[in-house]
Amino acid sequence: MLRVTLRGAGLPTVTLGTGETLLFGRSPHHAVPDEDPADALRVTAIALPRCAPHVSRLLGELEVGEEIARLRWHGSGETQVSSLFDAPGGARRVTLAEGMSLLLDEGENQLVVMRGRQVTPTSYDDLTIVVDISSSVPEPAPRPRPGSPVEMDATATAPAPRLPRLSREWYVALALAEPWLSGTDDYPRPPSNREIYERILHWHGYAWNLERAQRVDDAIRTISALAFGPRDDPFHTGVGRVQNVRFAIGRRTAEIQLVTTEDLDVVERAATRRNLPPLTP
Repeated sequence: MLRVTLRGAGLPTVTLGTGETLLFGRSPHHAVPDEDPADALRVTAIALPRCAPHVSRLLGELEVGEEIARLRWHGSGETQVSSLFDAPGGARRVTLAEGMSLLLDEGENQLVVMRGRQVTPTSYDDLTIVVDISSSVPEPAPRPRPGSPVEMDATATAPAPRLPRLSREWYVALALAEPWLSGTDDYPRPPSNREIYERILHWHGYAWNLERAQRVDDAIRTISALAFGPRDDPFHTGVGRVQNVRFAIGRRTAEIQLVTTEDLDVVERAATRRNLPPLTP
């Protein structure tokens, strides 16, 4: 599983995972597929700030797979890609032209679009984009030597983020992540605000004030901040369409186990017990 981060001067940090695609350029949103909703949910488009008017609307397409990240160049002009990797010499530089593809190395990759950033109405500078690729599974920590003071705490793990159990936000997180927790759909989609409200009403019998869509949105923002942290919170980076953001939050909520399949079983059993007809004498 790969984790890909894109950043640049004046550009909000964008983080992608396996199965996602990022389109970037001067105005790339026209290239987001709209025929298949499942495809659209996995594609995020971001407009690069201060692009020169001669820069292509769609510059690049970054596709993240299980083990590789592929960059397809759609810009009419050339760009230079430089990267550092674990090899003798440890560097390479490639020039991409329109229609070419490149597998990016793990670590930091720099894309330089010549004269792609507008400085004044008549002057231009190079536009630099950094693509950082890493494995989402951290390397195991070195085993401490027997008898060392560290050995006593060797089994300790960092506390996982948690929502107050049975709180309003906990139920919203459960409804939001249900498509991923249930595993019944190969192409899960995030539920709408109305669907979240109805699921919580079914599970709990009481849904606070979540019939108001704004209250659901507020709860999702709280969940997002906890799931991603302040640096990668998609609401703070301000990128992607609303449905792309919600897809990412629902999936990550399930991945880091803010709520679990066991939680889903608990609320389903509670709903079943509450809806049982009374016993007749």
